[in-house]
Amino acid sequence: MEIRQLEYFVAVCEELHFTKAAERLGITQPTLSIQIRTMEEELGTLLFDRIGKKITITEAGFILLRQARSILLKLQDAYDEINGLREYNGGNLVVGVMAAELDYRITPILIDFHHQFPNIHLKISSAIEVADMVINNVVDIGITLIEFTDPRLIITPLYTEEFVLVVSEEHDLADQESVSLETVSALPLIAYPKGFKARELIETHCREKGLNLNIIVETSTASSLYGFVKSDVGACLQPYSLSNSLNDPTLRLIKISDYPPTRQIGIIYRTDKFLGVAAKEFIRMVQDNLKVD
Repeated sequence: MEIRQLEYFVAVCEELHFTKAAERLGITQPTLSIQIRTMEEELGTLLFDRIGKKITITEAGFILLRQARSILLKLQDAYDEINGLREYNGGNLVVGVMAAELDYRITPILIDFHHQFPNIHLKISSAIEVADMVINNVVDIGITLIEFTDPRLIITPLYTEEFVLVVSEEHDLADQESVSLETVSALPLIAYPKGFKARELIETHCREKGLNLNIIVETSTASSLYGFVKSDVGACLQPYSLSNSLNDPTLRLIKISDYPPTRQIGIIYRTDKFLGVAAKEFIRMVQDNLKVD
């Protein structure tokens, strides 16, 4: 089995579509199909179940996918480490970041990084499940909520911050400096949909205090969320620094006096991931700019 075939196989697994995978690889769909069929014949088992135009990965396929990703990662690490013996003038860096952090905190750092390493091909992915992307080698480095420990990951905390109540200047509580969490739970709230990390964090925190939130609108973007708040449809709970960075005079940020929800942000990468000069420099830049001792 050739390395090229493993790359073809991984592409099909990620696309779950032969034509799209072929386009991504720059080969024809018949050529790709022949290579996958050759692999299945060599292994003596099907790697994909084909149902009409749809395909799914078989149990054997999942086993090979796990090993193929590991093999390809080790090979790439070898290339990177050899290149690291010379002055680092090229290569790739893939960074996964939560959308809100990318919008207001991380982009300036990425711009500075690009100016320092203009020949590095930089790819930035905005996602919810950043940790999964790091674990599955979809991205090299992640910046995300610290929710758990994992022996596969090196996790470096950067900062911890509180959520605050955000209301419009017309809201009944607009002149308050602080409110209790119980008061917050009774208010009509705008929130991210279930599955979003911030939503899960806040709801879990409130349940632990015996409180349930009164969510009247769900929206998946920060700009939309703040738009509803500015129109005085409801209030929201958002990290202080994010809300403060808007510098919006029509919004009021109110501290939660007793049990404010908090979040911890960190930078993560795999323990077995080779980090070249540029990747290490990016981590240093993030820590210098964001880490709070």
